[in-house]
Formats: sequence, C-alpha cells, structure tokens
Amino acid sequence: MTFTAKTSAFVLAIALISGPALAENPMVGGAAMYETKNIVENAVNSKDHTTLVAAVKAAGLVDALQGPGPFTVFAPVNDAFAALPAGTVETLLKPENKDMLTKILTAHVVAGKFTTAQMAKKAKASKDGYFNMTTLSGDHLSAKMKGGSLYIYDESGTAGKVTISDVEQSNGVIQVVNKVLLPK
Repeated sequence: MTFTAKTSAFVLAIALISGPALAENPMVGGAAMYETKNIVENAVNSKDHTTLVAAVKAAGLVDALQGPGPFTVFAPVNDAFAALPAGTVETLLKPENKDMLTKILTAHVVAGKFTTAQMAKKAKASKDGYFNMTTLSGDHLSAKMKGGSLYIYDESGTAGKVTISDVEQSNGVIQVVNKVLLPK
C-alpha cells in the first residue's frame, strides 16, 4: 500500500477521533519524570527536591517509598523547607531526631493514588468543602479547592498549594506543594 497525502490525512483524522494520547508527565525541578520509575527514582532527579530527598534518606524511608504502594506524596519544594524557622532542617536531619523527621515526612504520604481532580471532586461533594485523608503517620491532611487551585491543609491549618499536579509514578503519584505540612 502506498501512502499519499490523502491517506496520511485519513490516518491523522482516525488518531484524533480515537481519543487523546496519554498526557506526558510534567517536568519537576528541571527533570523529566517517568511513569515507569518509582517515587524515589524520580525525586532524586528534581533540583527542587534535594532537601526532601536528603530528609527521606536520613529518615531511612527510601525502601518504603520504593515499595509497591500506591502512594500519594505531597512533596514540598526546597523553598518550603527554607521557609521553616532557621536551623529546623539541620536539626531534623541529625540522627537523634530521626523519629521526629520520619513522622513529619510520613505526614506527607497517603496510602492510595489521588489525582487533583479526584481530591477536588471529593472536596466539592463534602458538606464542609474538604476531602480528608489519613497519612502514613496517622495524622490528617485535608484538600480544598480555593480560587481554582487545590490546597492541602495540615492539622494546624497551614495550607500548601499544589503547584505541580499529578506526576505519575510506577507506585503512585506526586503532588508538588509549596509548604511543609506539619503534624501536630
């Protein structure tokens, strides 16, 4: 069979009619994120998550976040850690504070895979406008739509805006947030 401009146009039309291709993952921290890699394998390549990766390593959570999941990780950027009171990150990274660091980090992880659309839909359907989630640490996060953006609230009421959403992973999804979410 010989392809002509007419058959090429027909093939293109069929492709458009049959539906959109899978959306490509957004870049995070200047790095490509691959659906075939797990949360840790992708996060280590993001220049915006070097503090988070260092903290995950210090807390001994690498193996857990490479597990089958699925997990939803609310991943604070470096600027979010830098906004904490001076010395906080350095103190948390000390070996004697590993338990506290582990609690804080696991307060950013929810069992299950939640896209921003799913969280927004559940929040809008609730009586109070929040979708409540229990984290791996046993603490709670709440998602709420505000001004067209999804915000994640910690137990103290601090809200982190989801700045990059639905970064697909082989074992879940990453939602990049601009705040560190602290348990009480």
